[in-house]
Amino acid sequence: MQLHRDTTIISDTLYNTNTGTDSTSLKMAADSNHVPVLNPPHKKDTIKKSDLLPGQPKKRGNDDIIFYLLAALLLMLGIIRTAYSRYFINMFRVFFNSSLRQSQLTDQLVQDKFPSLFLNALFVFTGGFYFYFVMQRQGLIAKEINPGFIGLAMAIIVIMYSTKFFTLKFIGWVTGYQKEADSYIFIIFLINKIIGICLLPVIIILAYSDKQLVNVFTIISFIIIGLMLLMRFFRSYGLLQHRLRVSRFHFLLYIFSLELLPLLLIYKAISSFVIKYL
Repeated sequence: MQLHRDTTIISDTLYNTNTGTDSTSLKMAADSNHVPVLNPPHKKDTIKKSDLLPGQPKKRGNDDIIFYLLAALLLMLGIIRTAYSRYFINMFRVFFNSSLRQSQLTDQLVQDKFPSLFLNALFVFTGGFYFYFVMQRQGLIAKEINPGFIGLAMAIIVIMYSTKFFTLKFIGWVTGYQKEADSYIFIIFLINKIIGICLLPVIIILAYSDKQLVNVFTIISFIIIGLMLLMRFFRSYGLLQHRLRVSRFHFLLYIFSLELLPLLLIYKAISSFVIKYL
């Protein structure tokens, strides 16, 4: 190797006290146009932990679970609509046309047990999810999915309307007004079926929308439920006032004591339980 006259190679070895071996060779050029160069050690580079990005634990959200549950509800409604299309159409005809309540269509709806049972189950499912999402988006319960709370809400709906059904059946049997009791039960569960169908798109919005849109649709859903309940009360009174000769005051007293007051007490009890234990 041929070198220039003004070039001098200085070789030095740094001794590694930790390993006891030669680890670094230092080569310095004496030329004024060069700077000292430090060669890296001849060994595999190691990556320090401090050079790596901090690990972020994977958050397993509940969006997938909620999506599949809501998809199952939509599938259930689609199956009912397809398999029992005649019942579905007659139900809305009876609901929007009050003159058909005691017609042949009403008798057909009463006789079709399976679609009525499936739509009542849909009302229970949508009601449980609706109550859960309202409580969740208002910050009363945790954001994580809680199957126990959803099941509790559904169980309360089942117990409440089962108690109402058997109570009205018993009162009708004792007083001899079985047909009137059956008519009132039919109106109650007809309105419940419509509420269950109307709440299905609402719970989808509550599950995936932002807070402002959730607040708007929560108010809209309250208005819809309130209008449905008022429609149920007025239709029941218009149907029963001529048969039972019930005054408006006594009917409103019945509505407040046996319809609204239990709902308010149940809501208060659930809210207190959630705030205290969840």
